[in-house]
Amino acid sequence: MQNRTVLFLFTVITALFLAACSNVNGNEHSNTNHGEKKTEQDKDSSNMNHKGMEGMNHSSTGEVPEVLIEAENPTFKVGSHAIIHADHMEGMNGAEATIVGAYDTTVYTISYTPTTGGDKVTNHKWIIHEEIKDASDKPYNPGDEIIVEADHMKGMKGATAVIDSAQQTTVYMVDYTPTTGGEKVTNHKWVTEGELSAK
Repeated sequence: MQNRTVLFLFTVITALFLAACSNVNGNEHSNTNHGEKKTEQDKDSSNMNHKGMEGMNHSSTGEVPEVLIEAENPTFKVGSHAIIHADHMEGMNGAEATIVGAYDTTVYTISYTPTTGGDKVTNHKWIIHEEIKDASDKPYNPGDEIIVEADHMKGMKGATAVIDSAQQTTVYMVDYTPTTGGEKVTNHKWVTEGELSAK
């Protein structure tokens, strides 16, 4: 009788032990999966921030600097349609754009740390010469340091930035509906002539 009791208790303890081990392994597996998902999300967020997409104002009021010169004979006329070949934001690449404005200027990619804190934004496209505080009469060169007047993104205005690239071109302000769906984007600043093709 006593042997049966001992055997019964041993069986119960063994069963409980195995169940606990199985549960721990299940939890570890679950946590590992969550960790992998989080890592992928972190990578996505990092990539977005690297492109300067995080916190971007998709639409704007359409106001432009007073000194900005309208293009006399742009490739894409105001009111015409074009296809966007840029991925500044999700749903932009391949979208059909309506040209709202066309201007001749120098356009820059910049790297800066937002005034609101956070990770450094690198190679942000685009700001124009007229969106630089106390801009010089001549275009800036890669490596030059400037103060940003544009507010395309949170923490951009007033930030100290380094010019990554510069090119003289026609820039366009456009309206478009993202290919991923969602609300229409109006008066988006900026896409360059090289980022558009005829519809």
